[in-house]
Amino acid sequence: MAGHQLIEEHLAQLAGRLPGGAVDELADGLTETWHHHLATGLPPTSAAHAATAEFGTPDQIIDAFVTHAPARRMALRLLASGPVVGACWAAGLIAGRGWTWPLPHPLRIVFGVLLCGVIVALLAATTSRHSYRRTRLGAAGGVVLVTLDAAMLATVSVITPPLAWPLLAAILASLTRIAWTARSLPAALGPRHAASAGAGGTRTGG
Repeated sequence: MAGHQLIEEHLAQLAGRLPGGAVDELADGLTETWHHHLATGLPPTSAAHAATAEFGTPDQIIDAFVTHAPARRMALRLLASGPVVGACWAAGLIAGRGWTWPLPHPLRIVFGVLLCGVIVALLAATTSRHSYRRTRLGAAGGVVLVTLDAAMLATVSVITPPLAWPLLAAILASLTRIAWTARSLPAALGPRHAASAGAGGTRTGG
């Protein structure tokens, strides 16, 4: 619980814009810093001003959380690796004559629509500067991308085309992306990791 009205007002501006766990950790840090300044002999209000100044304004704190958001970092890496994985699948589909695979046309359209949706979600997450909620789109995009990768692998396993090396490279690329994304998702979905990163980034950044 915050110990001064200024600190409570500071936290009230953060509530709803950051995960609850992150606000709780900031409350603990602000209160601890306030007590530290009280111990140096500052009056309560001056100590509260010093504590909030050390942590930064609410907008600065939120921007720091957004910058260090695990979901945003995951989205950046997925976008950076996307062209490589996509090129592997393009080569694999050409080598495996993917246009001849017995897949319903609507299913191909659904796959393409979902892939476009993932790209939009990842772009929205990576371009977010002031909205922590928007960075969560990176995690949503990662979940859908894992599903699409798994669907491609299942399709290849069912159709069992001749496994030329380009198709094997595409399978390996998707397996690598699935493994990396699955390992990154808990941090992208968990507020406690974001809280630590955001609070640390704000204080060290001044």
